[in-house]
Amino acid sequence: MIREIVHSDLKGLLKLYMHLHDNPFPELDSRVLGVWESIISDSSHHIIVAEEDGMIVSSCVCVIIPNLTRAQRPYALVENVVTHPDYRKRGLATACLNFAKDIAIRENCTRLMLMTGSKEQSTLDFYERAGYDPNDKKAFVQWLIER
Repeated sequence: MIREIVHSDLKGLLKLYMHLHDNPFPELDSRVLGVWESIISDSSHHIIVAEEDGMIVSSCVCVIIPNLTRAQRPYALVENVVTHPDYRKRGLATACLNFAKDIAIRENCTRLMLMTGSKEQSTLDFYERAGYDPNDKKAFVQWLIER
Protein backbone atom coordinates (compact mmCIF):
# COMPACT_ATOMS: atom_id res chain seq x y z
CA MET A 1 0.00 0.00 0.00
CA ILE A 2 1.38 3.41 -1.03
CA ARG A 3 0.17 6.31 1.09
CA GLU A 4 1.14 9.46 2.90
CA ILE A 5 2.52 9.01 6.35
CA VAL A 6 0.33 9.41 9.43
CA HIS A 7 1.23 10.57 12.91
CA SER A 8 1.54 7.06 14.35
CA ASP A 9 4.15 6.03 11.71
CA LEU A 10 7.13 7.81 13.29
CA LYS A 11 8.84 4.73 14.76
CA GLY A 12 8.34 2.72 11.58
CA LEU A 13 9.80 5.51 9.46
CA LEU A 14 12.79 5.93 11.76
CA LYS A 15 13.42 2.17 11.59
CA LEU A 16 13.42 2.38 7.79
CA TYR A 17 15.76 5.39 7.91
CA MET A 18 18.33 3.18 9.62
CA HIS A 19 18.92 1.84 6.06
CA LEU A 20 19.57 5.36 4.76
CA HIS A 21 23.21 6.34 5.33
CA ASP A 22 23.38 3.84 8.23
CA ASN A 23 21.43 6.18 10.52
CA PRO A 24 21.11 5.02 14.11
CA PHE A 25 17.64 4.92 15.66
CA PRO A 26 17.39 8.25 17.49
CA GLU A 27 16.18 8.71 21.03
CA LEU A 28 12.61 9.96 20.81
CA ASP A 29 13.35 13.08 22.82
CA SER A 30 11.63 16.48 22.65
CA ARG A 31 13.90 17.63 19.79
CA VAL A 32 13.05 14.64 17.56
CA LEU A 33 9.37 14.82 18.45
CA GLY A 34 9.37 18.56 17.75
CA VAL A 35 10.83 17.99 14.28
CA TRP A 36 8.23 15.26 13.69
CA GLU A 37 5.36 17.56 14.73
CA SER A 38 6.69 20.29 12.43
CA ILE A 39 6.87 17.91 9.48
CA ILE A 40 3.53 16.19 10.02
CA SER A 41 1.70 19.53 10.39
CA ASP A 42 3.28 21.14 7.29
CA SER A 43 0.92 20.79 4.31
CA SER A 44 3.85 21.34 1.91
CA HIS A 45 5.90 18.47 3.38
CA HIS A 46 4.82 15.04 2.18
CA ILE A 47 6.33 11.77 3.33
CA ILE A 48 5.21 8.96 1.09
CA VAL A 49 5.53 5.39 2.32
CA ALA A 50 5.06 1.88 1.04
CA GLU A 51 3.68 -0.46 3.66
CA GLU A 52 3.92 -4.24 3.43
CA ASP A 53 3.53 -6.87 6.10
CA GLY A 54 2.53 -4.11 8.55
CA MET A 55 5.91 -2.39 8.10
CA ILE A 56 7.04 0.77 6.35
CA VAL A 57 9.47 -0.67 3.82
CA SER A 58 10.01 2.16 1.32
CA SER A 59 9.68 5.92 1.44
CA CYS A 60 10.49 9.26 -0.08
CA VAL A 61 9.94 12.87 0.91
CA CYS A 62 8.34 15.40 -1.43
CA VAL A 63 8.44 19.07 -0.44
CA ILE A 64 6.47 21.68 -2.37
CA ILE A 65 8.35 24.97 -2.54
CA PRO A 66 6.62 28.26 -3.40
CA ASN A 67 8.29 30.19 -6.19
CA LEU A 68 8.19 33.71 -7.59
CA THR A 69 9.44 32.68 -11.05
CA ARG A 70 7.79 30.55 -13.73
CA ALA A 71 4.42 32.30 -13.38
CA GLN A 72 4.65 31.91 -9.58
CA ARG A 73 4.19 28.16 -9.81
CA PRO A 74 5.90 26.06 -7.14
CA TYR A 75 8.44 23.33 -7.70
CA ALA A 76 8.92 20.09 -5.79
CA LEU A 77 12.00 18.51 -4.28
CA VAL A 78 12.32 14.78 -3.59
CA GLU A 79 14.73 13.53 -0.92
CA ASN A 80 15.36 10.58 1.39
CA VAL A 81 14.45 7.85 -1.07
CA VAL A 82 14.99 4.54 0.72
CA THR A 83 13.79 0.94 0.57
CA HIS A 84 14.46 -1.74 3.14
CA PRO A 85 17.00 -4.18 1.60
CA ASP A 86 14.63 -7.15 2.00
CA TYR A 87 11.97 -5.38 -0.11
CA ARG A 88 14.05 -4.02 -2.99
CA LYS A 89 13.40 -4.82 -6.65
CA ARG A 90 9.61 -4.91 -6.11
CA GLY A 91 8.74 -1.51 -7.57
CA LEU A 92 8.01 0.05 -4.18
CA ALA A 93 10.37 3.01 -4.51
CA THR A 94 9.06 3.63 -8.02
CA ALA A 95 5.52 3.65 -6.65
CA CYS A 96 6.55 6.13 -3.94
CA LEU A 97 8.20 8.38 -6.54
CA ASN A 98 5.10 8.18 -8.74
CA PHE A 99 2.96 9.18 -5.75
CA ALA A 100 5.29 12.17 -5.21
CA LYS A 101 4.92 13.08 -8.88
CA ASP A 102 1.13 12.97 -8.54
CA ILE A 103 1.35 15.36 -5.58
CA ALA A 104 3.60 17.73 -7.57
CA ILE A 105 1.16 17.68 -10.49
CA ARG A 106 -1.81 18.27 -8.17
CA GLU A 107 0.06 21.23 -6.61
CA ASN A 108 0.70 22.69 -10.10
CA CYS A 109 4.49 22.39 -9.80
CA THR A 110 6.67 23.21 -12.77
CA ARG A 111 9.20 20.47 -12.02
CA LEU A 112 10.17 17.72 -9.67
CA MET A 113 13.83 17.60 -8.68
CA LEU A 114 15.77 14.85 -6.93
CA MET A 115 19.30 14.81 -5.61
CA THR A 116 21.19 11.71 -4.62
CA GLY A 117 24.52 11.18 -2.98
CA SER A 118 24.75 7.70 -4.46
CA LYS A 119 27.47 6.95 -6.95
CA GLU A 120 26.09 3.45 -7.60
CA GLN A 121 25.29 3.13 -11.29
CA SER A 122 22.27 0.93 -10.52
CA THR A 123 20.81 3.70 -8.33
CA LEU A 124 21.48 6.36 -10.95
CA ASP A 125 19.91 4.16 -13.62
CA PHE A 126 16.88 3.66 -11.37
CA TYR A 127 16.33 7.41 -11.11
CA GLU A 128 16.66 7.80 -14.87
CA ARG A 129 14.09 5.05 -15.42
CA ALA A 130 11.82 6.91 -12.98
CA GLY A 131 11.95 9.94 -15.30
CA TYR A 132 14.68 12.09 -13.77
CA ASP A 133 17.12 13.69 -16.21
CA PRO A 134 20.71 13.62 -14.90
CA ASN A 135 21.80 16.20 -17.48
CA ASP A 136 19.16 18.89 -16.95
CA LYS A 137 20.51 20.71 -13.89
CA LYS A 138 23.67 20.52 -11.84
CA ALA A 139 23.45 20.35 -8.05
CA PHE A 140 26.03 21.90 -5.76
CA VAL A 141 25.96 21.04 -2.09
CA GLN A 142 27.63 22.89 0.74
CA TRP A 143 27.52 20.87 3.95
CA LEU A 144 27.02 22.92 7.11
CA ILE A 145 27.66 20.01 9.47
CA GLU A 146 30.59 17.65 9.81
CA ARG A 147 30.01 14.46 7.84
